[in-house]
Amino acid sequence: MACSQRSRRALLVISAVMVACAATTSSTVASADPAATQPALPFPIPPLPPEFDPSFYNPPLAAYEDKQPGEIIAARQVNLGFSSVLPINAASWQLSYRSTNTRGEPIPAVTTVLQPRKPKGPVRDKLLSYQFPIDSLAHYCDPSYVLQLASIPGALTGQPGIPIELLIPIAAAELGWTVSMPDHQGPNAAFAAGPLAGRITLDGIRATENFAEAGLAGTSTKVALAGYSGGAIATGHAAELHASYAPDLNIVGAAEGGIPADLSAALNMANNNAGAGIVWAGAVGVSREYPELAQYFAEHINDFGKGLTQAKDNLCLAYQAASFPFLNMKGLFDTPEPLNEPVPAAVLDRIRMGHAVPDVPMYMYQANPDWLIPVGPVNNLVNTYCQSPTAQVRYTRDHFSEHATLPFLAVPSVIMWLKDRLDGIPAEPGCSTTDVGSIALDQSSWPLFAGAVGPLVADLFGKPVGE
Repeated sequence: MACSQRSRRALLVISAVMVACAATTSSTVASADPAATQPALPFPIPPLPPEFDPSFYNPPLAAYEDKQPGEIIAARQVNLGFSSVLPINAASWQLSYRSTNTRGEPIPAVTTVLQPRKPKGPVRDKLLSYQFPIDSLAHYCDPSYVLQLASIPGALTGQPGIPIELLIPIAAAELGWTVSMPDHQGPNAAFAAGPLAGRITLDGIRATENFAEAGLAGTSTKVALAGYSGGAIATGHAAELHASYAPDLNIVGAAEGGIPADLSAALNMANNNAGAGIVWAGAVGVSREYPELAQYFAEHINDFGKGLTQAKDNLCLAYQAASFPFLNMKGLFDTPEPLNEPVPAAVLDRIRMGHAVPDVPMYMYQANPDWLIPVGPVNNLVNTYCQSPTAQVRYTRDHFSEHATLPFLAVPSVIMWLKDRLDGIPAEPGCSTTDVGSIALDQSSWPLFAGAVGPLVADLFGKPVGE
């Protein structure tokens, strides 16, 4: 706890300096015409963390309550950087847009858009919505901040994974695709609230298609979804919600791995185990979207649990995972089996995947010995989907990987599968399940991986992305 408190104090000190440096510039941007795209901050002025930038991240309700889902509130150019220090030479913007929470209320949301410098063709008609595993309870952990040049490095904030995963969107841009990267946890940093994340993701796609400077082909744009772990929460729910919430979007495929199909199973697995710290943060995140769960926590968590929750508040992924592993989460309550109580059980059922069968082709992959996300609920989810004659699911189980290694080993296979969908190659009909030793041994993906290494390295040293 002391370590996390020192980290938070350090962050506040650094942020205060950044506020002082950026105050003049940010006030100018805030007062400008909201319909115009604002220019990027001049180097070396650092970007403000979202907590200090409410005019863009949390505008007043009057600015968006009459807008349609996906309609843009404000737009600005940004400078992206690998690990905050290596400039990425690509076209990039942030879009603030209107979305909807799980109670049907309008909310603001933000996505970061990345494009190659030159299109590979006359029309930009391919879009990847990439959902990072944010897995945090603060907004300075969101990709819109973490990915910016001169932001506080993820090694300090506790969000080191997102800067590394930026290589995947850059690889997509090298293929000529536009990439939307939403802050899918919403204005309350509601980590693990899947139905909310799905809506924000879909509206982020709409906003990107609505953004004239991106030059996309509108609703005829071919769209793919991808995400791992916490990113799979947003990806999976977006796929399930597509038909009911955003049928106007031309989604041609979704790839997800490390799939938290059932948070109740993850809570049971993590109780008294190494994953307790991060999974408990997910429970707190869900309570931020479901007031009845927050009320249940207030009434039934003991004093130690309340203090622990406050200590973990506003921390990024790494500090969440490192604080209170092996925690007896059920022991924080005044009942021995809190997950079976009516309120938690009802909320956990609402955020469970499988309430609808995606109407888009799915590529699902999971490590069989995953120590954080149990494979059983993923197997059940695939079986649930495949009871429908319309389901298109390719499911790969990896028997040698685990939760932290699988996302990187799977990148070539995922990109290749998404590329086929965006190139108009139909997915195989029906469902298939394949057990492999390692997904990295898929030889068909090796040429794509080998061909991407050189351009990616060059991109990190200033080569224009996509040229």
